[in-house]
Amino acid sequence: MQLDRFIQLNTPYSRSRVKRLLAEGRVRVAGDTVTDGRLSVDRFVRIELDDQLLQECQGYYLMLHKPAGVVSATTHPEHQTVIDLLPPALRPGLHLAGRLDLKTTGLMLLTNDGNWSRRITQPTSKITKVYRVTTQDAVAANTAEVFRQGIYFGYEDITTQPAEFERLDSHHSRLTLYEGRYHQVKRMFGYFDNEVTELHREKVGDLNLDPSLLPGEFRALTAAEIALF
Repeated sequence: MQLDRFIQLNTPYSRSRVKRLLAEGRVRVAGDTVTDGRLSVDRFVRIELDDQLLQECQGYYLMLHKPAGVVSATTHPEHQTVIDLLPPALRPGLHLAGRLDLKTTGLMLLTNDGNWSRRITQPTSKITKVYRVTTQDAVAANTAEVFRQGIYFGYEDITTQPAEFERLDSHHSRLTLYEGRYHQVKRMFGYFDNEVTELHREKVGDLNLDPSLLPGEFRALTAAEIALF
């Protein structure tokens, strides 16, 4: 919505009066004086008229430790969703900045800020996702090299981007991806006919899952954490 229209809807002033208020430098958006009523504003910005607060920043940015068996969706006819783990007052308008499979655990980000979540999820961002992987069989000796070269997925007719692999022990490893294909981690290890038995996302970009959060728990992101994306 344009700023002048927002002020008109949220004050008793007429359109002409709103133009004068703007011209007099009496409107602040995100702390800065704004005189152009054509400025586009949304609900994620603080708007003030003189000493009157017209809108506080209403963005929500949450980190959640997803448990296994919970669906990465806002609604589902059969399973509990990650939204169901939140207090009802926080749920309206929230969506997921990325998804995890039903059995996968770990870091999930939820927000009502579409621009912020798009910066995380759009392919061109190439934001890393780090997973701790447990496999049924011992990890093959050439896994790191194969993942670095990329694996061809015939269904999509694509080759995965180079991934970073760290062997922790015979059955545990850490994998860093720069993309998010369907069941990608399981399919990559499937190249070696090695089943992934546990998958846990530890990190998105430079943001680590808070180790104090138990499965199903969440907390708000700090301003510094929000600014990472």
